[in-house]
Amino acid sequence: MINKIKKEWFLVSMLVAILLATVTADIGRSGGVIHLDKVTGIGVAIVFFLHGLGLSPASIKAGISNWRLHLYIQVATFVVYPLLWVVFGDLFLTYMPAALAFGFCYLFVLPSTISSSVAMTSVAKGNVPGAIFNASLSSIIGVFITPFLIQLFMGLEGAKLDLLEAVISIGQLLLLPMIIGQLLRPWLLRIVTRHKSVVNKVDKYVILLIIYNAFCDSVADGIWQAFSVQMLLICILICSLVLLFMVHFLQWSAQRFRFSLEDEAAAVFCGTKKTLAAGIPMATVIFGADPNLGMILLPIMLYHPVQIFYCAMLASRYAKQHDRLPSENC
Repeated sequence: MINKIKKEWFLVSMLVAILLATVTADIGRSGGVIHLDKVTGIGVAIVFFLHGLGLSPASIKAGISNWRLHLYIQVATFVVYPLLWVVFGDLFLTYMPAALAFGFCYLFVLPSTISSSVAMTSVAKGNVPGAIFNASLSSIIGVFITPFLIQLFMGLEGAKLDLLEAVISIGQLLLLPMIIGQLLRPWLLRIVTRHKSVVNKVDKYVILLIIYNAFCDSVADGIWQAFSVQMLLICILICSLVLLFMVHFLQWSAQRFRFSLEDEAAAVFCGTKKTLAAGIPMATVIFGADPNLGMILLPIMLYHPVQIFYCAMLASRYAKQHDRLPSENC
């Protein structure tokens, strides 16, 4: 049991952060005793600076030529997922608190995640250079597309910035540190590699602080009083159904496009992932210190463990399938 908790320490820590927020809301809220809202802003910049340092230009260059795969993944991320809100948005708003419904809207318009998309593609013996290129491209496109889609679907309700200000702020928060990290990569990569075990946990620590801060704000403002366990279970079910639908849809359509097994694996893992690492900081920019932020973030927080759990099993299945067809896919 203890070993299991150690292995899944991040998911356990997210739960602890939420529970802690229920009893220490005045300490962790924005403008509170420790001014956590300011601390997390610095932390986010550090995280994406480290992402820039870790991004290999050679790997990106190796995957750049497969334009059909790139187009397929970006359409899945920024067209197919948002269409789920177009189709089901009114249903969400009818049966859920508005902030929670908009949380699903926010989930659907987020970019892909870099680290786990590439890791799962690697385990699946898929097209790793293609995964690196597309996950990186998705993160960059998301800086511009995600705020635009939020304004299109939600009118940036609760936000303190207009679209241009949101894009500029997100660019400064995420893209600029990543570019600086990439420029300094030749000089700092060796140091970062030497301390890789610590560096790999920095983004998780920052995410935990943002989650704690967001839930402290929502608890302090009484947002959760009307929220039930039944609604939480419904949210988990929706996240699971969305992921299952997208995985099977992308598998089916990838086969229609006659993608190789390696490309299909990259398409499925990059196309179904949604970033927690960038999604939470972006939400703090788009929605500001909105007391509903905790509820808006809940869908991506629930989707994250669901996608990790299911995609890990799926990656293993792809690897076995790859091993059975060495002559066609190696």
